[in-house]
Amino acid sequence: MIKKVKILLVILSLAITLNLMSNTFSRYVSKATGNIDMAFSKWQILVNNVDITSNTSSSIDLTPVLEENSNIATNTIAPSSKGYVDIDIDPTNVDVSFDYSINLEVKNEEVKDLLITDYAILDNNYIEGDQIETIPLEENSINETLLYDNTIDNFKFEPFTVRIYFEWYEGENEQLDDTQDTEIGTKAANENTPLEITASINFEQNSSNQKESQL
Repeated sequence: MIKKVKILLVILSLAITLNLMSNTFSRYVSKATGNIDMAFSKWQILVNNVDITSNTSSSIDLTPVLEENSNIATNTIAPSSKGYVDIDIDPTNVDVSFDYSINLEVKNEEVKDLLITDYAILDNNYIEGDQIETIPLEENSINETLLYDNTIDNFKFEPFTVRIYFEWYEGENEQLDDTQDTEIGTKAANENTPLEITASINFEQNSSNQKESQL
């Protein structure tokens, strides 16, 4: 009888020991941790030297350049005036493909013949006076995609400029006649009303595999 009790005690002791070992092992495994260190992709975009990624909204200065016209005072606009505005974009601190859109609007609704006509993309090597290839503007909106190129070591986007052209149209399909143009221009001048063109600019990471331009 005593021998049987000893055998049972040995078995019970062994079972308890195995159980403790199992729990100890489980606790050890469950606490195992590991670190995966990866750098975040850069996302900083400058527009006309303003960092627009540091705030939810940013205001930038757009300075129009008017073509010389011997019949119009310098830095003023009138029927037949033409000009452009440059939007300088610096994405050198961006490590991902991205889309950007520029939506344009003439705020002076009464100047119905003031049109935003074309735009051009000027690369970082452009020198004023070089030949420019313009693109017709559709619905006052510009939409482009720039792709990050992983096949190039230390790839960097380069700064570029979006040049937007506008004119106070005078021609066959003009909506206002000379008399109406005169009235609008005179009233605006007397009331010191400026010409206003707004540009809403949006940038967004692109994760698709479509093929577009690279700068």
